[in-house]
Amino acid sequence: MRKITISVIGGNKCSNEVEQTAHKIGKIIAKVGAILVCGGLEGIMKAVCKGAKAENGLTIGIITSYDKSDANEYCDIVIPTGLNDARNVLVVQSGDIIVALPGEYGTLSEIAFALRFKKPVVSLGSWDIPGVIQVKTVEEAEKKIVELIKLYMEIS
Repeated sequence: MRKITISVIGGNKCSNEVEQTAHKIGKIIAKVGAILVCGGLEGIMKAVCKGAKAENGLTIGIITSYDKSDANEYCDIVIPTGLNDARNVLVVQSGDIIVALPGEYGTLSEIAFALRFKKPVVSLGSWDIPGVIQVKTVEEAEKKIVELIKLYMEIS
């Protein structure tokens, strides 16, 4: 059976509070047995990878440059694209489920791609857009992720 992939999107800079949230989301992704996909750089991407690694999860970083050393140290698999922001579509297409954390226009573009590709987006403090599932706490996010995984497994 194919493993579920969850793409986490969000800013390359974040507050300590958001960093802690991202770390918890990474732990949840690993605990549910999913593979984490992200942009592989700093900020939320680093925190979520660090969280997943704390629970022995598998992490994939799809980075903007050609240089694998640009990825954060918690990425197990680094995919260097050289595509700059165009790599956002790859991050989204690689996930069965998308989790959006706070970010700016790059995060907004990833949400737009996810909605265009009809992928479920769970937003915890990110953009409030029609079609996006809004949650207010990490616990609500975990519950929604588990629900979406069950739904995904039923239809695939």
